[in-house]
Amino acid sequence: MTEHLVPPDILIVDDIPDNIRLLSSMLVEHGYRVRKVVNGERALKAIALQLPDLILLDIRMPDLDGYQVCARLKASDITKKIPIIFISAADDVFDKVKGFEVGGADYITKPFESIEVVARVEQQLAMRRCQQKLFAKNQQLATQNIQLQQEIKQRQQTERRLKVFVHAVSHDLRNPVTGISLLLQSYLNNTTANVVFDRQIVETMLDSCTRQLQLIDSLVETQLLETSRYPLNLQPISLHALTSRILKNWEPMLTKSQVVVAYRIAADLPLINADAEQLWRVFENLIGNAVKYNPSGFMLTLDALVDASKKMLRVTVADNGVGIPKTECASLFDLYVRGTNSVRRPGTGLGLYICRQIVEAHGGQIGVVSDLGQGASFWFTLPLVLNQSQA
Repeated sequence: MTEHLVPPDILIVDDIPDNIRLLSSMLVEHGYRVRKVVNGERALKAIALQLPDLILLDIRMPDLDGYQVCARLKASDITKKIPIIFISAADDVFDKVKGFEVGGADYITKPFESIEVVARVEQQLAMRRCQQKLFAKNQQLATQNIQLQQEIKQRQQTERRLKVFVHAVSHDLRNPVTGISLLLQSYLNNTTANVVFDRQIVETMLDSCTRQLQLIDSLVETQLLETSRYPLNLQPISLHALTSRILKNWEPMLTKSQVVVAYRIAADLPLINADAEQLWRVFENLIGNAVKYNPSGFMLTLDALVDASKKMLRVTVADNGVGIPKTECASLFDLYVRGTNSVRRPGTGLGLYICRQIVEAHGGQIGVVSDLGQGASFWFTLPLVLNQSQA
């Protein structure tokens, strides 16, 4: 017998005590551990208490014969892998076909020859060991496959975040750069002499450049996050002051598109608890989309109302332009989704996704009310500063 740390456990099932004693002595002599039972019912109970490595099973037994015991064991996921060697007397008619059909692995006949018994037992145990090693290897491969799938998923998520990051950089930096470009171009077109800028123009350009640097830092911080939530620097801010700066920054582009601005955000609104830099991105995306997808001369309305019951401020950025099909409104804030009207316009379908991420990170909600030919009204909510007196 091949050496083992723990000798194989063999169960002998036979209703003739002499057969049990003879087989047991043969196997114990070769180092096997042996258990013995005298009928099928006891065999099933013994197997339930402890699974053997192999079973020597007599065919001719009262009540449950060997075929029936074997069939029961093979019907169970717990015991079906245990190899079974049938025992048959030489003068009995042993149905080999039936034995193999019910799940028997081999058979030995009486009178027993020690060399043959040990050889057949060792052969089945060797096959059993190979099956167990193969099963363990398959389990290992299955675990490795799960780990590999997880690594692939993580890599895909990393690539997806990187793609979002790259698009966000190109998307959000476009507006400040476009504003400076339009401002410089207007000066070059209106004079042939040396260009001289007044202080206010230089301050506007400097403010735009500062915004670009802040935006780059913000996007890098966002990319470093493990989750999709945006990093926020929450402070009490005045929405009126913030949006006034935003419209000043957008003045060259709004003027070029002949946009009529209806500004209804009151100066005495309660302060909101928000990240001014990230909130600027929301307004830039919404205003930029209105300019991009509507013909010149449309009206842009900025409004804000207090929802005291929810301690939120509801902000609206609306236009009276071409509108959006009502069927597209629900999915408009998903990643890389672009409306029907944007098919021939440049863009990544990232802007509104960014808006949703930022607004939800603040604890608010965002949505749109629109239909074709009826303009679009984008709204979002922001939390009020709870203690206005201390802000």
